[in-house]
This record gives sequence, structure tokens and C-alpha cells, in this order.
Amino acid sequence: MVASQLAAVLSKLQTLYSDHASVVSMNLFVALLCASIVIGHLLEENRWMNESITALAIGLCTGVVILLTSGGKSSRLLVFSEDLFFIYLLPPIIFNAGFSVKKKQFFRNFITIMLFGAVGTLISWSIISFGVIKFFKEMDIGSLEIGDFLAIGAIFAATDSVCTLQVGLVSAYIIKTLYFGRHSTDREFALMMLMAYLSYIMAELFYLSGILTVFFCGIVMSHYTWHNVTESSRITSKHAFATLSFVCETFIFLHVGMDALDIETWKFVNDRPGTSIIVSSVLLALVMAGRAAFVFPLSFLSNLAHKSANEKISFRQQIIIWWAGLMRGAVSMALAYNQFTRAGHTQLRCNAIMITSTITVVLFSTVVFGLMTKPLIRFLLPNSKVTSAPSGSSSPKSITVPFLGSIQDSFEDSPKGVQQPSSIRALLTTPTHTVHYYWRKFDNAFMRPVFGGRGFVPFVPGSPAERSEHKLPQLQ
Repeated sequence: MVASQLAAVLSKLQTLYSDHASVVSMNLFVALLCASIVIGHLLEENRWMNESITALAIGLCTGVVILLTSGGKSSRLLVFSEDLFFIYLLPPIIFNAGFSVKKKQFFRNFITIMLFGAVGTLISWSIISFGVIKFFKEMDIGSLEIGDFLAIGAIFAATDSVCTLQVGLVSAYIIKTLYFGRHSTDREFALMMLMAYLSYIMAELFYLSGILTVFFCGIVMSHYTWHNVTESSRITSKHAFATLSFVCETFIFLHVGMDALDIETWKFVNDRPGTSIIVSSVLLALVMAGRAAFVFPLSFLSNLAHKSANEKISFRQQIIIWWAGLMRGAVSMALAYNQFTRAGHTQLRCNAIMITSTITVVLFSTVVFGLMTKPLIRFLLPNSKVTSAPSGSSSPKSITVPFLGSIQDSFEDSPKGVQQPSSIRALLTTPTHTVHYYWRKFDNAFMRPVFGGRGFVPFVPGSPAERSEHKLPQLQ
């Protein structure tokens, strides 16, 4: 009787200690998040550093400190969880990428994007997959199966440029029809946020691509829903989505930095460190070769389809596209953990080699390629500039000079959808009947009257439409 009571007390004490340790870990991690934001802000004007590399460096330094204080037992405050990453941290980042994307440039270059995203990814996957089959079998790193080799190709060839249209129109229609703003601005923003997350969860539920779904949901919401809500909801959603994405991204890079020193994984390869280095080098070389194999040939094909010089991808731009896409980050790590571990742990040396090699590639590509990206852009494209949007911007993003195209392309379309050519030469070189042109005609005739959008917001007393009407005489 006494023994059972003592066991119950000890169990409760262990639970309390575990809960307290979790609270301490979360406190330290939040403090590190704050430090990453402050230090990243101070280094914002640095030509080499950026906030992602700053968070990664802080994570690495913190991992070293924890590793030393724990006597080499652990290097992290939180255990890496694929569920935490894919379900909670990744969706806000991908959604905000779609919500703030320059839609006109996106759809104007949609064919090129699809060419790079679909065909290019397939080419890169093929080169990496067959490359690791050839090299890794000769190196005899362990009992990897054909499915593992193909998975490695998918892990290191993945890009985020292919997308699928889902459930974003629903929120636009509901908000336009019911006009939630006359009741509560909070309801508008809550509905936008929940519907965006629902699109991701539903796609995952039916084994579809949640990442691609939520990305395009962000595009649809910025095109329709964002223009249907009140002005306060626009400001709130614009900054809230950007802030949430920023915090999640900083969280991920901070965690990756600490998790890179996971002693449990590295101890399986400490007897043969040269093998891990060689595997990492092979993977990095295959990533570079695979990306070059589709960027330059597909850019050549894309240029054949464009007559205007402004729409063609110059060789310098191709180099930047190739270089900037070489970085591999938390997605690669999460996929590697998902493929080669169970619940974040591995007991096989070949799996441990793949985990450590992935960590090495992620760290090297993020730091080296990331540090060199801004100087490379300044060197190859010295005239590229970025300007901030005015506070009264009519879109949920900043006005920036696009990477492809001219300065005039950085502004929104006119209500008619097409800018009139200023000369006969411009008329001959500028296509007037493009996919984008026909889409704008269809959008203005059928989509916007149903789902709302700029110029089609509901006219309700106190709504943005009424305020816009009062401001029109002042602008004329």
C-alpha cells in the first residue's frame, strides 16, 4: 500500500518536473526569438547578413551552449517535430507568400513559372535521384532502398512555385454577401484566417498538397476577399499575416540551428566522419547540377516565346535564378526527418548519415549561398531598386520593381486591364491579346461581380466603398 502511494507521488513529481522543464524551455525559446528579431533588425542594413542567417547563427550558438552545459547530452530546447512544422509553422509562411505576391507579374509569367516549377522540378529530381543511386551504391553507406533514393531526390529538388486553386473564393463570397464589417471587423479577419487554414487542413485531409493549396488561397484572398472587407480589416490582415509569417520563419531557423547539433544523430557517424562529408558534398553538387540543368535550358525556351526584350530572361538574371534557388532550408530537414527517422529518432547508421548530410547541406547552402545572394544581385543587376508603398496603398503588399520586366509593370493594372501602347513600335513589341489579358476580361465580367474585389466592393453605409466615393472628387 505504501509502495503504491510512493510510486504515485514520484510519478506526480516527475510530471510536475517535466511540465516545469517544458515551461522553462518555452521561456528560453521565446527569449531567443526576441533576441533574433532585435539582432536581425540591427543587422538589417548589413550587405551580407539577413534575419534568417541571424536566427540560424543564434540557434547554433545556443545549441553549443546547451551542449556544453548538459555534458554533451543534448543541444536543443525543443524536440524537432514534423507535425509542429507542417501543421502549425509552415502554413502561415506559405499563405503570406501567396497573399503578398505580385499577382500581375505572377500571372503574366505564369507559363514560365509552371515550366520551371513542373518541368524544372522533374528534371532536377531525376538528376539528383539517379546521381545518388550511382554514387551512394559505390560508397556503400548502408541499406538504402530504391524508395529512399527517390525520396532523396524529392527532398532536395522540391520548389514552391507550383500551385493549385482551392477554397479562397468561399471567404470572398461570404464576406461580400454578408458584409461582416457592419457587425465586427474582428469577424472579418477571423473568417479570413480560419478559411485560409481550413484550405490547408482540408487538402492534407484528402492527401493533396496543402502547401500549394494555401499558397494559391493567399493569392485568391488578396485578389478578392481583401477588397471586400473594411479598411481596418485590411490594415489588420496585412500586418497580422506578415507578422505571423515572420515569427514562424524566425522560429524555424532558430530551431534548425539548435537541431543541427543533435548529438544523438551525430554519434552514429562519428566513427566515419569523412563519409558524411563526402555524402554532403555529393548532395550539394547534385543540387547545383540539377538546378543548372533546367534553369538555363528552360530560360532559353521561355525567351523564344517572348518577342519583347523586357520579357526575356537575361543571362545575368538566369544566374541569379540559379543561385538563389540553391538554398535548402527547414522543409528539406523536415522531409529528411520524416523519411529517415521515427518520432525524431533513428537507430540506423545509413539513416543517421542522411540526416547529418541534410543538416550540413542546409547549413552550408543557407549561410554561404544566402550571404552571397545580395552582393551577387547588386553586382549583376546594379540598377535594381526597391521602394516602399505609400500608406494608402490599394493592395496588400509593397510596390517593388519586379525582377523580370520594367518599372511600369510593378504597378497594378488599370481598370481596363491593359496599358495602351505609346507608339507603333511599342504596339508591335507588346502583345495585347495574352493569357493575362483574356483572364482580366473574364475576371471583370464574371468573377468580380460575384466574389468582389477592387471596384466591386459592396456599397454599405460606413463601408470602404462609401469612403472611396467621397474621396474620388478630391483625386480628380
